[in-house]
Amino acid sequence: MADVAFDEVDKIYDNGVQAVFDLTLDIHDGEFLVLVGPSGCGKTTALRMVAGLEDISGGTLSIGGRVVNDLTPKERDIAMVFQNYALYPHLSVGENIAFGLRLRKTDKKIINERVAWAAKLLDLVPYLDRKPKELSGGQRQRVAMGRAIVRHPQVFLMDEPLSNLDAKLRVQMRADIAKLQRELGTTTVYVTHDQVEAMTMGDRVAVMNQGRLQQVDAPQRLYDRPENLFVAGFMGTPPMNLLEGSVSVNGSVTVNVGGNELAIADEAVANYPGIRDWNGRNVIVGLRAGDLHPAQGFDHLPQIVANVELVESLGGESMAYFKVDARQFKTDLGGSEEELENEDAASVVGTRPNLVASFPPHVQLKLGDRVPVAVDTKNLHFFDEASGAPLR
Repeated sequence: MADVAFDEVDKIYDNGVQAVFDLTLDIHDGEFLVLVGPSGCGKTTALRMVAGLEDISGGTLSIGGRVVNDLTPKERDIAMVFQNYALYPHLSVGENIAFGLRLRKTDKKIINERVAWAAKLLDLVPYLDRKPKELSGGQRQRVAMGRAIVRHPQVFLMDEPLSNLDAKLRVQMRADIAKLQRELGTTTVYVTHDQVEAMTMGDRVAVMNQGRLQQVDAPQRLYDRPENLFVAGFMGTPPMNLLEGSVSVNGSVTVNVGGNELAIADEAVANYPGIRDWNGRNVIVGLRAGDLHPAQGFDHLPQIVANVELVESLGGESMAYFKVDARQFKTDLGGSEEELENEDAASVVGTRPNLVASFPPHVQLKLGDRVPVAVDTKNLHFFDEASGAPLR
């Protein structure tokens, strides 16, 4: 086992495109760290630099205290699990698991012992003599895991290993991988674009966007205390609602969102004391779906009047989508930074729903109605749109 340290690491391709900027990140010995972000954010490039599959353009990368910039993948003592399993179809499950050990000319007795150990750990004992084509997707992924763990590497690298599985199997495999990592205690770097995977699996989560590290922290802290607008809008399912509001400070603090005056609870002001300096100015207000409630039964809370656009029943809850008369801030628009800066404001505001709430399952809402939505303002978030920084 070993720690992994990025120290001001850059990656610039031959065509001049820079995929990673000044990445500094310490991954602790035995830690399960998840790299998460949208497509093209640089997370897979960062992982491939650890593996030695991409050259490092600047900075240093260390594994176990040893700088590995110029070492080959074989010399780094890492094991990688790929999205497409990368199994040999002509070999049996047992032979696939043993393949890396055989390449290293490991003693046959040790190979047999490690294959038996991995097969038992991953519930693959009944399938050792089968070919990959005879297995389900989840079983193939476990074979790929087995091939990685038998080598007892210093670091596991996993590149979106669950993306080819169906939703139900992904849930099971998430639990299996997290449990396996805890049992083995091997330092693990796991890449995904799925926020649910990131939140449920990682000891810490590192959020990337446009090649830059945005924030790294424990999953719940990322959710509760995002360090900028991108993290606020990216982490969480559904994403945080981000709407423009104007601040008024007259002893107490209120924020007007789409013509609705919201008295801000003391808890939110304590979390974001900088909001008191924004009297008469616009901010981006962050509202989580779970902090919005049907007005009936929550008449003690301030309210936003909104048009009902869509209701999705999920059994245990209903996701209600509303249109509010407020400009929406979007963190997931495609394109370069320059293209985003030149986006027409109307394309950001749009005509689609801009407020989603998590309501009880049997709430009665009629499409097209204009209804009050109660807001628990003690959990609101406030950001400067220009810098993206929280008003703390």
